[in-house]
Amino acid sequence: MTTIRTGATTRRRRPLLRRMALAAEPYLYTIPSVFLITIIMLVPLVIGLSYAFRDITLLDPFSGGFVGLDHFREIYADASFWNALHNTVTWTVTSVVLQFGLGLILAMLLDRPFPGRSLIQALVFLPWAVPSFLSGLDWAWLFNPVVGPLPYWMHDVGLMSAPDNILSDPNHAIWGPIVANVWWGIPFFAITLLAALQAIPKDIYEAAAIDGAGPFERFRSITLPFLAPTIAITVLLRTVWVANFADLIVVMTKGGPADSTQILSSYIFTQAFQRLDFGYASAIAAVLLVLLLAYAFALVVLRQTLMARN
Repeated sequence: MTTIRTGATTRRRRPLLRRMALAAEPYLYTIPSVFLITIIMLVPLVIGLSYAFRDITLLDPFSGGFVGLDHFREIYADASFWNALHNTVTWTVTSVVLQFGLGLILAMLLDRPFPGRSLIQALVFLPWAVPSFLSGLDWAWLFNPVVGPLPYWMHDVGLMSAPDNILSDPNHAIWGPIVANVWWGIPFFAITLLAALQAIPKDIYEAAAIDGAGPFERFRSITLPFLAPTIAITVLLRTVWVANFADLIVVMTKGGPADSTQILSSYIFTQAFQRLDFGYASAIAAVLLVLLLAYAFALVVLRQTLMARN
């Protein structure tokens, strides 16, 4: 009897063990990726955040001591930080709004069939393929009245009183990198929104047209709801990227003139690699991280609220 019961118990345990193994299998597949993310991203992030509470000066052999919240108190009293924060909001909001608006228009135009559409789609992607360093150099030359035509064109249409380089004007210098950033970032929205547009069933538009819906009504009631998930994730990602994107500003203006184009990410670069103050730079980076996390959280909550209402 004992042998029979033991055999029956073993047979009952085998399906249970098999189900447990199947349930654990996906987690076993993710362990290598989680390990790599932890090593490559989380460890440097924790170390970098720890620098915000220490006095880390690269060429000072006596630095490295714990300073607590001193760096954050210094940030609060730093007029250059607040100027960079203001420029960051202007730079990010203007760039993302223009990139999204022009990218959506371009995606809707490319969604219509016309001869040579495949070639045009490839050309639209071209700015995104250009390295940001080269893009910044190209636009810096275009805004230079010695070698570039843009100052003369802007003067001819009445945007400038004289064909000067706007990158040397503290009142308007920020618009040079913004224009370059918009040109460089439009393909991101155009390609992603075009893919989402092409996934919308065409018979829905045909049924709406038969019911008498005009172009604007079809866009409002069909296109926007279908694009909403793509818009939410692309705007979120692009905002974070642009806020952290200092390449064009460093290449075109180096934050000048008079810090008029300095944003937080370029200010971090200045503090870390020019003044070699890694502690203060890490504190500014920590503030930027918190601001971007708060923005991402607010956008996710807003999207969830809108979805719940609908």
